[in-house]
Amino acid sequence: MQLQPLGDQAILASFPSERDAQVFAHSARAANWAWLQDVVPAYSTVGVYFDSGVARFAEVSERLLKLEATDSATANVQGRVHRIPVCYERQLDMQRVTEATGLSTDVVSRLHTAQPFNVYAIGFVPGFPYMGYLPEELAGVPRLATPRVRIEPGSVGITGKQTAIYPQASPGGWNILGQTPLTIVDLQDEYFPLRVGDLVRFERIDETEFQRLLGERL
Repeated sequence: MQLQPLGDQAILASFPSERDAQVFAHSARAANWAWLQDVVPAYSTVGVYFDSGVARFAEVSERLLKLEATDSATANVQGRVHRIPVCYERQLDMQRVTEATGLSTDVVSRLHTAQPFNVYAIGFVPGFPYMGYLPEELAGVPRLATPRVRIEPGSVGITGKQTAIYPQASPGGWNILGQTPLTIVDLQDEYFPLRVGDLVRFERIDETEFQRLLGERL
């Protein structure tokens, strides 16, 4: 683990793998030190935010180093598993993806539903889950050259090795393969069911099922 300052009230911890970062974040939250304000994992890093009026950088660093050598080595991290229906007929870029990969439409959707994806980070807009990694056959499709001004809520996209869900209407440049009818974020109610470390498995549905489920929460 490597530590470096992240502003004057946070430390960025870097790890060899995403799994190491998630285990460490779990242990840091469980430690619940008096000075701890937030723990934010993202891929192979963890941001640890602290109250500088209660603890200094040196003290926090010492605690984090000791934590890695003890609790984090044996922490049991088990994220939740979410099954998210997707209507692949509600696509915008399937042709672009099939041309880039050489796969048929059916194979693209089958590969996208064939395995669970790990939530590695939340960002871009509140509740936007960065998930990976795509099967090799489906990976490598670049972003759109010009992002769209508006992507509809629930749109499911891919780019590079990753897949994601747009939780609310926003601009976006990912390749849209389909749309989920479920609400995955409610800002007013502070509803954010997806967290780093969770697993997401997509399930194919048709337009009729999409309309039946439209607006339900994950």
